[in-house]
Amino acid sequence: MSNEINSFSDKILVEKVLGGNTHAFAIIVKNTERLVAQIVRKMIVNEEDQKDLVQDIYLKAYQKISSFKFQSKLSTWIGTIAYHTSLNYLEKKKIALVDIDSGHENKFVHYENSEKELHKDETVQILNNEINKLPPLYKTLISLYHIEELPNKEIAEITGLPEGTIKSYLYRARRILKDNIVSNYKDQFI
Repeated sequence: MSNEINSFSDKILVEKVLGGNTHAFAIIVKNTERLVAQIVRKMIVNEEDQKDLVQDIYLKAYQKISSFKFQSKLSTWIGTIAYHTSLNYLEKKKIALVDIDSGHENKFVHYENSEKELHKDETVQILNNEINKLPPLYKTLISLYHIEELPNKEIAEITGLPEGTIKSYLYRARRILKDNIVSNYKDQFI
């Protein structure tokens, strides 16, 4: 039922935008700005470039809205534009999307009750710091899956990556996060 309502409201918004109603597009921006911001912030480090890319993303969405086929949610379609625009930026700047040779080994350090030893704010800060050290694609996938709580299928639609690849990259990203946290903060976990 919820998907039907989203589809119905997406259709109305798109029709209004195509009819020249700029307020309808402002609603689309408002409804998708968190998703777009997550994608861009996780892939692009420079704040000025982030702002430019967000504007570029919404300009592309506005210009191409007539090509939206309602085969996915409007937010997924705009997320796809955000992902590919960010990806193109990284390619132009020759920034590696995934660092395959990151040199992270599978280290297993056992510790008990580590969550109890750290305050919630410290834990969140540590996690955010370590997420921001990940390669752009890993940061984006972690953000889409864990922060935006998108299912793998929708992430696959946005990124164009197969669901199996997304699962694999999420596993690698989590493993790198764990290894980095354990190695960088092991004194706090003992």
